[in-house]
Amino acid sequence: MNENNQGNDRLDVPAEPTVSISDDSSGIARVNSSGGPGQPSAPGSGAKKRRRGSRGGRNRPRPSAAVSGSNESDAVNETDTVNAVNETDTVNAVNSLDDRENIELPDRMSEGRPSAEAGAQALVPRPKIGDTRPAPAPVKPTVTMPGGVRPGAAKPTGRRKPRSTGEDDQQIDAGKDDSSSPLSSSSAKKKRRRGSRSRGESRVVDVDVVERRRGRERNGKPIGRYFMCVQVRPNMTQVAVMEGRSLIEHYVSRPADDISQIHGNIYVGRVQNVLPGMEAAFVDIATPKNAVLYRGDVQYDAEDIVDSQPRIEQILKSRQLIVCQVTKNPIGVKGARLTQEVSLPGRFVVLIPNSKTYGISKRLPDNERKRLRTILDRVKPEQHGLIVRTAAESATEEELTADMTRLLDQWSQIEEKASKASGPMLLYREPPLAVRVIREEFNSDYRGVVIDDRQLYEDVHSYVNAFNPELADRVEFFDREAEGLPIFEKHHVHEQIHKALDRKVWLPSGGSLIIEHTEALTVIDVNTGRNVGSSNLEQTVFQNNLEAAQEVARQLRLRDIGGIIVIDFIDMEIKENRKKVIEAFKVALSRDKTRTQVFEISELGLVEMTRKRIGEGLLTSYASQCPDCQGRGVLVDHSLLL
Repeated sequence: MNENNQGNDRLDVPAEPTVSISDDSSGIARVNSSGGPGQPSAPGSGAKKRRRGSRGGRNRPRPSAAVSGSNESDAVNETDTVNAVNETDTVNAVNSLDDRENIELPDRMSEGRPSAEAGAQALVPRPKIGDTRPAPAPVKPTVTMPGGVRPGAAKPTGRRKPRSTGEDDQQIDAGKDDSSSPLSSSSAKKKRRRGSRSRGESRVVDVDVVERRRGRERNGKPIGRYFMCVQVRPNMTQVAVMEGRSLIEHYVSRPADDISQIHGNIYVGRVQNVLPGMEAAFVDIATPKNAVLYRGDVQYDAEDIVDSQPRIEQILKSRQLIVCQVTKNPIGVKGARLTQEVSLPGRFVVLIPNSKTYGISKRLPDNERKRLRTILDRVKPEQHGLIVRTAAESATEEELTADMTRLLDQWSQIEEKASKASGPMLLYREPPLAVRVIREEFNSDYRGVVIDDRQLYEDVHSYVNAFNPELADRVEFFDREAEGLPIFEKHHVHEQIHKALDRKVWLPSGGSLIIEHTEALTVIDVNTGRNVGSSNLEQTVFQNNLEAAQEVARQLRLRDIGGIIVIDFIDMEIKENRKKVIEAFKVALSRDKTRTQVFEISELGLVEMTRKRIGEGLLTSYASQCPDCQGRGVLVDHSLLL
């Protein structure tokens, strides 16, 4: 190549034409040819260049028939191309037939299916007349626990988070990086000041508490305001509580008390019928008489009831099993009274399962209540309620925790029994009478407890030694053979019981009380009797009524009189004297642990009051109904009516 042609060495070589095959509606393949970049498109072809990404298929523009009118060379090329395409399709079809012969076919649908005999055996025949079928398996009834929950399910209480101790605050602060904050050290000091005392200080306080609980002594002998005597006989156990030498409380227990003395027992009961008009339900608790459960004592889960104030028929259904506790013994023809708010009393605390109850006895002083509340915030379980009793005064945190742990274990056993129950049954029985009274009453104010039964003495001594070891030496055994006298005669209890069974009670100044029992209420009449006074009538009546107020409060407690009580004091003209008599009466009743309510003196000189009725009273424990007069006290001579 010459040097003159070196700059023009690029030659214009025509590009190879591209061929595209398209099928028209007649099924004949058509060839569309386009030249190179330098070749103009065929005249008369209106085809536009397809935009990249546009939709193809039937809406794609196809070349018009003007292409067939082009030059003859293009038509020859088109015919050759169509023949080549047809030959290629034929070869591909033959190869596809050969491939189908080598394909492995799947198994038949019938393979792997059961045989006709197996299918006939598995076929459930239509029921016919006379056919029988097995009874359905019995469904075990579920028991509703206190709070409306099922056995073993914990009900969230939503109680506020208890206050944390100083050690807990230090652990929480250690997990945060507050080194850069100047307020972190001061806040941590405040938290430590709010927390519990150090171990050394707590031990000193506990020693002081134990010393206070030990009680007073004189010449090495314990002194106290109260004294307790326990007399055990084969058919009866009696507990006498004395203040000084005066009998103030007397309890009687018999072997058959699983029927009449069931206060505090916990049962699985079956609802027999619901009475919407009475807002109550009768419950079978495996006793001769059905117990009654009122609407106010029913507990339920708010998530199961739509109404905010549901009626009793919406909560309880017939044949339903519930866990309930006896709050009042059966009296006469009336059955026991129940509640679904179960409580387990201990020595220092009362556990209320599945409840939000949280409190401390109001009889304790404010500083003691504050100390116990601090302890209670640390030890109280989240899902249960807790009430600190009056006996917890001066109790240490370890003693409260041990008592609460014992009650929690006791409740776990009750829950386990309830989950297996299929009918009415007893879940928990209150301990023997002597243990129960000592649990409720015994403290440092008692100078001693004397028991004349060796086995009961061992049980009580071990119980007191477990909770109040500093008072264990005040529990003594009374040997009847060595003393030569029964325990009640030695401590002058017998004659006071005889007086408590009489309808007439003498006052120190010569006046008297007449106590009469009726079906609806108890009436107490105050008389001057032999009291003639010295100055004037108003002063004589006033002094007589003051003595009567003190003695009436003592007799109500001793005889265990409950229900509605009407006291007929002698009329007083001066209004201030009437107020003083009522105040003295309320002060005397304040020593009674049973709840009472007293109203003012009426214009007729009557005082109306109520006292919570737990049992039938002292008189019923020693007496029975007369078969002749049927308790009326008189005999009607029906022969005079003829």
